[in-house]
Amino acid sequence: MNILERIIATKREEVAVMERELAPGEVQQRPKLKERLLEANGVIAEIKRASPSKGNIRLDVDVVAQAKIYEQAGAAAISVLTDETYFKGSIEDLKQAAAAVSIPVLCKDFIVDERQIDRARNAGASIILLIVAALEDAEFRCLHDYAVKLGLEVLVEVHTEEEFERALAVGAEIIGINNRDLKSFTVSLERTLEIAAKFPANSGRVLISESGIKTAVDAAYVFGHGASGILVGESLMRAHNPGQWIGQATGVNV
Repeated sequence: MNILERIIATKREEVAVMERELAPGEVQQRPKLKERLLEANGVIAEIKRASPSKGNIRLDVDVVAQAKIYEQAGAAAISVLTDETYFKGSIEDLKQAAAAVSIPVLCKDFIVDERQIDRARNAGASIILLIVAALEDAEFRCLHDYAVKLGLEVLVEVHTEEEFERALAVGAEIIGINNRDLKSFTVSLERTLEIAAKFPANSGRVLISESGIKTAVDAAYVFGHGASGILVGESLMRAHNPGQWIGQATGVNV
């Protein structure tokens, strides 16, 4: 069993005992991530305490302060890890970050059930993540359509050309290319280039490059080859000045 399979197995066990939440009466309206990235290249800045591949990154992060730094630096959106077992995040991290900012907020988790989508929305997320490799076609389509019906944006993550075709088939408008193979955890920015080359021109969709982006040079590389956005976690969490990192990353392709 590879790491992705192990995470998904754990997630299905968690969901089995998760109670369904009532929909909130009112949800904070936020700008749309897709619209922001169609206007200008941007950074989805992540709050990430730990990961299976890197271990502990910054367990003691002040979520509210970090979220505000990201927003003030001009991040297009904020991503918050909510998986507890493998990434040491929490739904409380998402609630705190969402309450602190007005830009789009992504719930970064391994979603396999509508109840997780309800919980993310109630916690303040305006975007959810669906990982194609973790879902069967029917399950993927149902979860995607359910989130859209709730008014959420969906970041659909792919790693292979076959997964990319599956994303297009459900009408995904925000497609993330994960440069990390979730089965082996090896990383290559060339993944973005290979899949971006298949991307339909002027489709109104946006591509986001995820994982392995460590410097402004890396950002310029993927921006120059079809990405409209980059999702960055570890580099920002370790940066002495994350606001400066964001500015440099978005400035290199002006």
